[in-house]
Amino acid sequence: MNFISTRNKHKTVSGAAAIAEGLAPDGGLYVPESFPAVSLSEIAALIGMDYPARAADIIGRFLPDCPPAVLLGMAEEAYARFDGDPAPLVKTEAGVYVLELWHGPTGAFKDIALTLLPRLLTQSKALLKKTEKTLILVATSGDTGKAALEGFRDVPGADILVLYPDEGVSALQKRQMTTQEGGNVAVAAVRGNFDDAQTAVKRIFTDPDMIAGLKRYGYALSSANSINFGRLVPQIVYYFSAYADLLDEKQIRPGERVDFCVPSGNFGNILAGYYAKRMGLPVGRLLCASNKNKVLTDFLTTGVYQADRPFYKTSSPSMDILISSNLERLLFEISGRDDARTAARMDSLSKTGRYEVTPPELAALKELFYAGYAGEEAVFDTISGYFDETGYVLDPHTAVAMAVFKAYETQKAGNNQTVVLSTASPYKFAADVLRALGEPVPADDFKALAALEDATALPVPDALSALRTKPARHTAVIDREGAADFVLGYAAERGQIVG
Repeated sequence: MNFISTRNKHKTVSGAAAIAEGLAPDGGLYVPESFPAVSLSEIAALIGMDYPARAADIIGRFLPDCPPAVLLGMAEEAYARFDGDPAPLVKTEAGVYVLELWHGPTGAFKDIALTLLPRLLTQSKALLKKTEKTLILVATSGDTGKAALEGFRDVPGADILVLYPDEGVSALQKRQMTTQEGGNVAVAAVRGNFDDAQTAVKRIFTDPDMIAGLKRYGYALSSANSINFGRLVPQIVYYFSAYADLLDEKQIRPGERVDFCVPSGNFGNILAGYYAKRMGLPVGRLLCASNKNKVLTDFLTTGVYQADRPFYKTSSPSMDILISSNLERLLFEISGRDDARTAARMDSLSKTGRYEVTPPELAALKELFYAGYAGEEAVFDTISGYFDETGYVLDPHTAVAMAVFKAYETQKAGNNQTVVLSTASPYKFAADVLRALGEPVPADDFKALAALEDATALPVPDALSALRTKPARHTAVIDREGAADFVLGYAAERGQIVG
């Protein structure tokens, strides 16, 4: 299986190279040269497997150079860090299921990919016989940062730097990152929003002088954002796993279509569902749920992507994004894999903050996706109402998805079973969930955790309560323009001059 860039499909690389590099040299994103097919009988065979075995089966189709036994061992090691099943499916009402993706070490769905990615990267470097250290550079809107830091902590041959928007993440998310332990980690807040942090990271990846400077200190850049295919491919697994669980519970028949509703910001999570559909999973509609920063809703309904718009800080900060990087991969597919057109659109986005798709492309998008958004009032009403009706506690991101699904439910013509992806523990946003439930909100974050447990009887995750006694270790605050100096300074301090 080879991989190509969304901006140059004529140059191929191996799966190992795609993971090791993270971003293509032309600034494009790596995509598989073709999608491996999974038959209905192969999907049914997943029923008898545990989650690591399901992961090894699906991921191995994209990475055939990795021996199956090695891949299974990596998946078993990664998912041993989870509290039980990494992706349990919970029925909350007739025809509606919540796929809980937050039972990993940091309480967010990013753990599912980022506990496995360090192992995939190490194996990829071994296959390529690469000996230089890898510098993982990550821009985060909240959850990716902590999950990447935890996943790469003290991994031999790799260092990790995380940039997050100052005041653009929740208090608990910030505390998770600033208290991060490990001898190979660094964290800095970027003045501005997530798009500022993400733009700074992209510029570093495509700056030849930065690449050369890092190489001088013995480092090669890679990414743990979902721009790295090694981050994206583990996310495909839980769509297949959810479908297998529905088959196992006799909730659907083989081949019956299932809708998936996904809270979306950078578009990686829902893109994984699209890839699963391309592989043969019987996916009905993919419901793309946005918060008040509804750039994706507008794009999927009008065909115009307009990033130059007001930016809102919301109760679902991981979705506070105006430039959705993974959308580039979808654009590449709906254009008929037209790399020149994709590159031109990304150039237009960079220069003007805008691009537009053709009417046939928009029609294809509408066939695949339903798009909706939920403002803050709808999010809080959904948290409160859903708890009253079902006893289930939603975090704000999942509440965005549930609100959009409920709006879709009043319009849809069929009766597909629907899986709503739950991307974070409600305890990561305890104050907002308490506020939505009409409960008093303590000023102290940890008292808020206890108050939410009292109000809902949902146990507080140990990893979050343990943050109380951890000191802050990372306090740097930089401007977007200072990101390159921060990264190069780290390399100069930690690396060794080569040659």
